[in-house]
Amino acid sequence: MTTSRLQNFVNGEYVDAKSGRTSDVIDPSTGEAYAQAPVSGPEDIDAAYSAAAAAFEGWRDATPQERSVALLRFADAVEARAQELVDAECRNTGKPVALTMSEEVPPMVDNIRFFAGAARILEGKSTGEYMADHTSSVRREPIGVVGQVTPWNYPMMMAIWKIAPALAAGNTVVLKPSDTTPASTLLLAEIAAEFLPPGVLNVICGDRETGANLVRHPTPQMVAITGSVRAGMEVAKAAAEDLKRVHLELGGKAPVVVFDDADPEAAAQAIAGAGYFNAGQDCTAACRVLAGPRIADDFTAALVEAAKNTKVGGLDVEDADFGPVNNANQLARVKGFIERTPGHAEVLAGGEQIGDRGYLFAPTVVAGLRQDDEMVQNEIFGPVITVQRFSDEDEAVRWANDVKYGLSASVWTNDHKRAMRMTKRLDFGAVWVNTHIPFVSEMPHGGFRHSGYGKDLSMYGLEDYTRIKHVMHYIGD
Repeated sequence: MTTSRLQNFVNGEYVDAKSGRTSDVIDPSTGEAYAQAPVSGPEDIDAAYSAAAAAFEGWRDATPQERSVALLRFADAVEARAQELVDAECRNTGKPVALTMSEEVPPMVDNIRFFAGAARILEGKSTGEYMADHTSSVRREPIGVVGQVTPWNYPMMMAIWKIAPALAAGNTVVLKPSDTTPASTLLLAEIAAEFLPPGVLNVICGDRETGANLVRHPTPQMVAITGSVRAGMEVAKAAAEDLKRVHLELGGKAPVVVFDDADPEAAAQAIAGAGYFNAGQDCTAACRVLAGPRIADDFTAALVEAAKNTKVGGLDVEDADFGPVNNANQLARVKGFIERTPGHAEVLAGGEQIGDRGYLFAPTVVAGLRQDDEMVQNEIFGPVITVQRFSDEDEAVRWANDVKYGLSASVWTNDHKRAMRMTKRLDFGAVWVNTHIPFVSEMPHGGFRHSGYGKDLSMYGLEDYTRIKHVMHYIGD
């Protein structure tokens, strides 16, 4: 089988890694290598950061209008070349092509356009006299060179979530995609280079050590990562040595609280969609259902039926609802959770690998778990939904909050007062009511506790990539 050769993208062009090392890029649908990507070393990272640093002054000094126009043109080009991007993304992840085109490309393009507009309306405290004979004003400035690391579950979309606000604010970027999914991110950089000055956006491929070197490097003033809690902690420790700013979007274990007055079948259908989308490889996935005492049986039966009616397949199954998990290690992780199911719990649907080619895993429902079981407490990151039965609202809140994560949650009820109480009491950065997982560019995404800090999307995300400077003039005689 012929494999293609990927390269880093630095200073506006593709370049080979000086290290000469490469790693296989696997098609998760087949488990076979289809490309080789560079494993970048310190020299490659030096070159990328040098390019970003050299480009920073010019990009910083570009007017908001100029940066906005460049991003709008980039968005148009992403839209025009969507099929190329989707082909790269799906070969790299095994995602269904039609779903990726319809569910990921439109919000990506919208996100770039949002930040293109937001770049022109950054605000600060109004200029005023807060001390006699002095006038104060606030400048909001770009931070500088930013190092970024993106995950393998949404390589293309997470790259946009990172680069769009950083570039809109006037920063330059060196980004490292996951070693298993570099293809679509490199193509994004190539497309962006038509509209951005060389060095403004650079993409470096590599492994975990490459990412560690990217974070430890003295050039960036900020590092931003979407990834696991473990990776986030390592980034925060490394960044602390140089007092870099840190932006962390980490794991999740979303509670989905279904009260007795919800429609069990409608809720089950919606929750199955939000739990199994992208093979459950989503930090906001509807993975942990807490069902009311009277609805639990009917809801669980409806969820099992929804799981059985969910179609799984690789790139050769055009109408699949989701594809494989991303890599062999992740497949082993998901299998391990199921194999360790405690005796008091029961796997009601799925629970096994599909076929012996690639990394497909059946949509799974597990019931009867206790609050301290590992499937309740730890992120599985696969197509597994657990169901627990709670006794009352207070217990639902207590169980919902009793995990180390704080990214997202949802509440399903027709009682408006209860919904308002729950959204206040749930300790999560995003709480949906009677829906789960939709995002919009105008609203922030980010969590609490072990889910990290900082916001993606929205004006809050843009502000995270800026610094505040107080300017004071003496105006007395």
